[in-house]
Amino acid sequence: MSAPYESDALSAAADIAAGRITSEYLVRSCLDRIEAREGAVGAWEYLDPEQALAEAALRDAEEPRSPLHGVPVAVKDIIATHDMPTGNGSPIYAGNRPAWDAACVALLRAAGMVVLGKTVSTEFAMRFPGKTRNPNNPAHTPGGSSSGSAAAVADGMVPLAIGTQTAGSVIRPASYCGCVGFKPTYGRIARAGVKMLGESLDTIGTMARTVPDAAAFAAVMEGVPVPHFQARTDPPRVAFCRSPAWPDAEPELEPAMMEGLERLRAAGVQIVDRELPKSFDEAGDAHNTVMVYEGYRSLAWEFLARSDQLSDAIKDYTGPGRDMPRERYDWARRIQATCRAEFYQMFLGIDVVITPAAPGEAPGQLAFTGSPVFNRIWTLLGVPCVTVPGLVGPRGLPIGMQVVGPAGHASAVLGAAHWIHNVLTR
Repeated sequence: MSAPYESDALSAAADIAAGRITSEYLVRSCLDRIEAREGAVGAWEYLDPEQALAEAALRDAEEPRSPLHGVPVAVKDIIATHDMPTGNGSPIYAGNRPAWDAACVALLRAAGMVVLGKTVSTEFAMRFPGKTRNPNNPAHTPGGSSSGSAAAVADGMVPLAIGTQTAGSVIRPASYCGCVGFKPTYGRIARAGVKMLGESLDTIGTMARTVPDAAAFAAVMEGVPVPHFQARTDPPRVAFCRSPAWPDAEPELEPAMMEGLERLRAAGVQIVDRELPKSFDEAGDAHNTVMVYEGYRSLAWEFLARSDQLSDAIKDYTGPGRDMPRERYDWARRIQATCRAEFYQMFLGIDVVITPAAPGEAPGQLAFTGSPVFNRIWTLLGVPCVTVPGLVGPRGLPIGMQVVGPAGHASAVLGAAHWIHNVLTR
């Protein structure tokens, strides 16, 4: 029999509801896994095992509140928790204890979930890395900024974790570490209590082992009933899109993607090649412009009052936003609006777009969390995206497929991603 920590979240919750296991037993199994692996992976910023076990015992003493009742979850360390520090990956906030929970944390607690601890984030969810290493090979980055969340789920430390994405911070680390990453439609999960970086971009997402788990967890954090997951019985209609980022692909990416597409074709998927409209040629630059302009303003206090405690990486990237002309920002927002309107044309005769989740395998260094070049456009659009694991590169590291759909159609994207995940993991 497998250990409890290896279970997916929905199955574990069903076992808890049926009395086959307890939440306390599941949490203890996760804590044992953390004790065995944390020294190698470094996924956690804060843990209080006694508090987690006490919270699990309380959940065991009551009737299930949701389909995820009693399941432990990790919270990215830019998200406020009233009973745990929230450090934002920065020495400026060392020991900071908010008096409140972020909206998404309050909602998951209300659903009977157990907050296991806080996972490592890069500095203000940007470029400067934390201590986390890739669980598949500790010499490689786990990606960022949701480094600890992706690594913890991929390594079996916790079945679910919260990530956030301003450029590629859910989709890319999920690809590098080898788990499911889900970025919902922009604005679907409330961001109150999350350290803001890009007002027009920031999106709360989920790390999970299965697509149904990711979908259920997102519903809990949105504050809506968890729907019954509708698994597809027929192959999705798919368009493969290289996107303008394709020239930045690493050598191992194309063979892996082509292998994945062939496996899907063999399973009955009809795949067409499709290019983005011409207006998307500037979308990557537009995203970068929005992120720099809004990022400086979101971190205005830190720049003005604590600049000596900011890394050179964040100063070099976000600092130029201070003097960026408003006209440049307005240009980028117009590109954003145009691309959002034109993106729906992509879905004539297809269900989803498949594109790379990252440039290739995780880079073999810890100072660089990888490029978000294959994520920028989709984040700018605010559309739902899912990292589907199941491909492996020449160094034995995961390579993820990214499944993308139009805004407001996450259920269709998740259904297609679940079908694709089942094929790639056979």
